[in-house]
Order: sequence, then structure tokens, then C-alpha cells
Amino acid sequence: MATAPATTDSSTTTAAAPATGSTTDPSSSSTVASSSGSSSGMDSSANNTAAMGAGGNGQTIYSSTCALCHAAGVTGAPKPGDKADWGPRIAQGKDTLYKHALAGFQGKKGMMPPKGGNTSLPDADVKAAVDFMVDQSK
Repeated sequence: MATAPATTDSSTTTAAAPATGSTTDPSSSSTVASSSGSSSGMDSSANNTAAMGAGGNGQTIYSSTCALCHAAGVTGAPKPGDKADWGPRIAQGKDTLYKHALAGFQGKKGMMPPKGGNTSLPDADVKAAVDFMVDQSK
């Protein structure tokens, strides 16, 4: 039985640190600058979020970081779309959800590590991911 050669998929890499305005690796496939000039129908808060980190898109951050636990309900993480599980959390308000996502939280059903365990994520990206999950769960 032959085994397939190992391959590397660079499309699954994620930016782990906030943009600093300078790029030192010209071979990098990620684009960090140039998000503040285009408006393409997004409001200014969406542009600010996009300028602050790894895409600024809540769904992108969810997929790259949050889904590791939330997609399967690991350690009590509420699954997006589970209205029964998200309802009481949403009722607490977004400020509470943001605080728990940013600083971490230990609750009756489980725990949430600060920034989902990716402490290099900018706060705006964490909030965008929370917004994405809440929108999926209303």
C-alpha cells in the first residue's frame, strides 16, 4: 500500500499578531495593509475591524479560532445556531459576551479561555467573532 506524499496547504495559515504597518517577508501570501482605503459598502466600524487584524471578519476568525471548540461544543462552548444554549447568554448583553470572550470565563457549563486561546488576536477581531456567533444564534 502506497502512502500519499505530505503536502502543505498555505491557505490554512492565520495571522496571529495584529498588523503593525510594516511587512518584512515579501514572500508572504497574507495582505496586512491596505484595508482602510476601500469602502465597498461596509460601514466605518467594519472597516475599522478589518484594519485591526487577521481579516476583521467575524466568520473568518470564528473559522480559524473559535470553531475549534464552538463547532463541537467542547468544554461547554455553545454551538452557533443553538438558540436554546445561546439565548440566556445573548440576554446578558453583548458587553458581557465581549468581556467573557476577551478575558475568559468559568461558568456552570464549562469554560472560555481568554480570546479563545489565541491571545494575539486583536480585541476587535474577537468581538467580530462574537457578533458572528450571536447573529447565527438569534
